[in-house]
Amino acid sequence: MKKHIIIGLLVAGLVASGSALAFKGEQYSKEAKVSLAAAKTIAVQAFPGKITDVELEKEAGGSGLRYSFDIQRGKVVHEVGVDAITGKVLENSVDNGKD
Repeated sequence: MKKHIIIGLLVAGLVASGSALAFKGEQYSKEAKVSLAAAKTIAVQAFPGKITDVELEKEAGGSGLRYSFDIQRGKVVHEVGVDAITGKVLENSVDNGKD
């Protein structure tokens, strides 16, 4: 019985730590109207692949607050920007790594 309780607590801890995953610009998340999960869905619909980096940033264009995703498919990495207020795709271009 004790073994099951310990395993349950370990699993609960892993789940809780996974949901609290930090990302660059997390301090702006209270200003965002679009959740990180919804923005990820929008970004991957714009350019299907594996998300390798996430940032919430204040940047000119759109509402001024956007999620920026690096998405890799094969050897190509795209930067997909999603407006954190409207959910509109603001950018979908090859990431040359110079930013």
